[in-house]
Amino acid sequence: MKNIVIEPWLVDETTHEFFVPEYIIQLAEEVLKNYDLSVQNMQIITTKPDKGGAIWKLETKSGPKSLKLLHRRPTRSLFSLGAQEYLAEVRKARVPPIVKTKDGKNYVEAGGKLWFVAEWIEPLTPVAKDLEGARKLCYALGEFHRLSKGYIPPKQAEMASRLHKWPKNYEKMITKMSWFRNIAQYYPEMPASAPLFDAVDRFEEQARKGMERFQQSSYVEFVKQGTAHWGLVHQDYGWSNGQMGADGMWIIDLDGVAFDLPIRDLRKLISGTMADLYKWDATWVREMILAYYEANPITPELYELLMIDLAMPNEFYKNIKEIVYEPDMFLNEQTAQLIQTIVETDQSKWSVLAEIEHKWKGVG
Repeated sequence: MKNIVIEPWLVDETTHEFFVPEYIIQLAEEVLKNYDLSVQNMQIITTKPDKGGAIWKLETKSGPKSLKLLHRRPTRSLFSLGAQEYLAEVRKARVPPIVKTKDGKNYVEAGGKLWFVAEWIEPLTPVAKDLEGARKLCYALGEFHRLSKGYIPPKQAEMASRLHKWPKNYEKMITKMSWFRNIAQYYPEMPASAPLFDAVDRFEEQARKGMERFQQSSYVEFVKQGTAHWGLVHQDYGWSNGQMGADGMWIIDLDGVAFDLPIRDLRKLISGTMADLYKWDATWVREMILAYYEANPITPELYELLMIDLAMPNEFYKNIKEIVYEPDMFLNEQTAQLIQTIVETDQSKWSVLAEIEHKWKGVG
């Protein structure tokens, strides 16, 4: 099996929900031979067939573990594995500790991918989807950001940083707004074309104003302080990757961690939560920021950038950007409803941001 290269695999209505090709299961069994574990049961928990990733839960004589097939490039995976090891062993953060192989490594390379085993933390339960739950999530996020500072990736790892990418990301957002408009005009018969055409001016204007504010912000000064100063962002943090354990909140699924300004995680959590509420709520936003601040204080300048990022049309862009790949499939009734919901939610956003921006002054 030495020459095997793991590739994404196809799933359809005839395959099991968590189908994994047999050759990958055989590779997993080979990988486990590198560990001093007596595995009694192995259960597939989740898969990423389009990327070539999977997670198994292992029952062993030394307790439950997870076996993870990382879908990213090995050099990229080295970055996240080093981060998880640093957080668990050096900073004693509540992230699952990595189980070492028989020869002391934190991974096994097989099939052109990295695999690793970690402790399976039990019990873990999602926090309640209420304001107190949101506060717990935000506090845990701030703690994670604070503890991640000082991380130095292994020499073989590729640098994963988004610190310098903010301007390009905003520029791309503005550019694609005109693409969305053109696509809506090109497919006038599709159900979502008219709602998209009607909405895009509004969100393009928001993006342009946000860009102007961003160019006046302290972002350039933040970048000069370097990656080590800011630490890591999770990139996929939310109501499932922060969960309550016996001794506090744990953060899981660290595969995508990268250096960046920490407020990007916080912004994504806030705007995603407001989308779930179908409205912006000043109390929620304020309490989420305050809970984060308790664990990882931010300066007024960084808070200003958070306000700018919150004002960008992130939810619209996130949900619509895939349209450029298969517009005839995407511009359906479901997307039309989604655009309407985003527009309605956006209407409550601006008074909340104005209120929050004013009340925060003097607190930070």
